[in-house]
Amino acid sequence: MALVTLKDVTIGFGGPLLLDGANWQIERGERICLIGRNGTGKSTLLRLIHGERSPDSGMITKIQGLKTSLLPQEVPIDLDGTVYDIVSSGQPHQQIRTVISRMGLDEAAVFATLSAGLKRRVLLARALVSEPDIIMLDEPTNHLDINAIVWMEQFLLRSGKTMIFVTHDRAFLNRVCTLIVELDRGILTSFDGNYDDYLTRKQELLENEASRNAEFDKHLQHEEIWLRQGIKARRTRNEGRVRALMKMRAEVEQRRARSGNLRLIMQEAERSGKLVIEANNITITHGDHPLITDFSTTVVRGDKIGVMGPNGCGKTTLLRILLGELEPDSGSVRHGTRLQVAYFDQLRGQLDESKTLQENVTDEGDMVTVNGKRRHVIGYLRDFLFSAAQARAPIATLSGGERNRLLLARLFTRPSNMLVLDEPTNDLDAESLELLESMLIEYTGTVLLASHDRTFLNNVATSTLVFEGSGRVNEYMGGYDDWLHQRLPTEEAPPEPKPKKEKPRSVSTGPRRLTFKEQREREELPDIIEKLETQKQDLFNVLADPELYRNAGTKIAEMRARLDELEQELERAYDRWEHLEELALKADGQSIV
Repeated sequence: MALVTLKDVTIGFGGPLLLDGANWQIERGERICLIGRNGTGKSTLLRLIHGERSPDSGMITKIQGLKTSLLPQEVPIDLDGTVYDIVSSGQPHQQIRTVISRMGLDEAAVFATLSAGLKRRVLLARALVSEPDIIMLDEPTNHLDINAIVWMEQFLLRSGKTMIFVTHDRAFLNRVCTLIVELDRGILTSFDGNYDDYLTRKQELLENEASRNAEFDKHLQHEEIWLRQGIKARRTRNEGRVRALMKMRAEVEQRRARSGNLRLIMQEAERSGKLVIEANNITITHGDHPLITDFSTTVVRGDKIGVMGPNGCGKTTLLRILLGELEPDSGSVRHGTRLQVAYFDQLRGQLDESKTLQENVTDEGDMVTVNGKRRHVIGYLRDFLFSAAQARAPIATLSGGERNRLLLARLFTRPSNMLVLDEPTNDLDAESLELLESMLIEYTGTVLLASHDRTFLNNVATSTLVFEGSGRVNEYMGGYDDWLHQRLPTEEAPPEPKPKKEKPRSVSTGPRRLTFKEQREREELPDIIEKLETQKQDLFNVLADPELYRNAGTKIAEMRARLDELEQELERAYDRWEHLEELALKADGQSIV
């Protein structure tokens, strides 16, 4: 029996309907990724299922006693108290401390003082502590670094919860989801398989839709010509044909065209010199903590360099030093000739909340110049999927993804031969991300890109600068996956010398590094866990089939025994992976978030 059923559900807020007679069933054990363009209504759909909103029409039915929890996209600004206060929400529960401990949180820490990543983890703990039947996560990876995202993947897979999540992180999507559901023009469509399978099938559906519409329009045009012939069309025996034509007209009027594609056109400046940036022996500290130690690099024209590392490690500081906005404690930075920089700020500080979209893009007037051509700002903003009404409205009404699109629109009016992008992928839908990737790949200038999006780094970066603890920043060729393969394995720890009898041996209290064998085991365990999870789910599905019990006989007991074995194997594998992950992070002096 489905946990939740949507039947002919409709909801809208004055514009095109977000849900237009939508139907959907949510089954127990599914891990559903809800995808769709920014502004299509994904967050609204989650709130409908959670019970925060009611549909305009249609019915949402749930099994009796169903519990749901929702992790919102944005961290609420009115949350006060300690981590324990937030997680418990004022209602003591025996598992509160277990969940807090499992997530590596300090229950006495004041929520307001935490990083964005830790705040997201606290809200996830609050969502889980009520032991919901369905957990809903709206952009759960936002503001998390790669270590935290990988941790969350493992945590969610291990939880066994039915879940619905919205994410722009394609690596996270492929790792966690068992089903993709797309919200497009008010309709929900399910797709089995991974994200690449979805893209293939979606393209086929769009091509079939275009073909059907073309045939329909051709037939409509033929009937319109017939009607204009005059009196013949008005004879009694043709009244049915006229009524059919009127129905066709109404169908075309009600047809919802898919919104246009985002158009990203860079305004490139004159080429810079071959040398773009040369940094020598850069060192900078924060208090007693070294952020960057003795770092040197050379950036040449056309490089597309990713910057990776935990939250708070100093990625933005490194970008500002390389741009000359911040002086290092020691070392030097030299810039090449004819450098024109466009800078994407992850905090969106370049946007003025008191102004409209139009005013944020153009300093004055209503025209912008792009690649030497004058354009009206309203038409330019349409390329970024903003309507004329939106263009004249305050930016306070925009979602996170829409704000990022607006910042890109502002950025691309400035001629540049060097792009510096600090977390540009947060909140963008997957389709917009792919278009941004394509533009950056074709961009002939230089790119510095700080991101936690593994797929984005794989597709764009020609090399990566990686913060690897204690102020060390190392350079690797390629993107995230290339870094995983290139990083040096931890050497086997040398055998400890036997202590001399007359002198007691001192014992190191510092964290040890993983051995080579442990490092290999740490890298292989996620794949092993995924295979075990798949076997477990397949066997569970077989046992859930009523037909099995009519003729399976003694095989049922064997299957149940194997299911128990898989549960135990998974428990051991998860415990071992978490142990090795904790050792590795302690050795590198990093926190999980």
